[in-house]
Amino acid sequence: MNGHHLILGECRDYLSGKIIADTHDERYRQSVTKFLVEKLGYEIPDLAARQELKVTAGEKCALIRIDLSVVLEGRTAMIVRYGPGSLVTRYRPSIAASRLLAPYQIPLVVVTNGEDADILDGRTGRVIARGLKSIPTRQALLTQIRNHEFKPIPDEYIEREQRILYAYDVDDSCPCDDTVCRL
Repeated sequence: MNGHHLILGECRDYLSGKIIADTHDERYRQSVTKFLVEKLGYEIPDLAARQELKVTAGEKCALIRIDLSVVLEGRTAMIVRYGPGSLVTRYRPSIAASRLLAPYQIPLVVVTNGEDADILDGRTGRVIARGLKSIPTRQALLTQIRNHEFKPIPDEYIEREQRILYAYDVDDSCPCDDTVCRL
């Protein structure tokens, strides 16, 4: 046991090949990653796992790990955020992350618990599709981003989005959660 997370042993990370802790949450993360590659046509170089994002809220600072980001044609086109349980509670912090990870609004946000998924429009935050099978294929996402304006996030939104992400992902996290590092 590590905190309240049951460590089941070790497993090999699908993307990097490195040996990592095997937990129920990690099994879902690996399953979603494998689904993107083997069923939806994404290539391993398109995917970045555990990308770190520094967020601040006043004097407080933390590193948030984004479960998966998809980079196509040199731009982050989609992020995937995993969390057990209800998807709805993950919408707002995931939208905030999509506004902070890149110097522009990331077009698509996937929120998943490993068994289900909601696909959100990064700009509006609205649910545009439901279900793991509704995640766009690599080709569909390529087509979609060719018509997307990668507009920068206005400076006045940055602090607000950082505070939102900090409140949800850091203040509301378990001390043993490996996706957050308080600085």
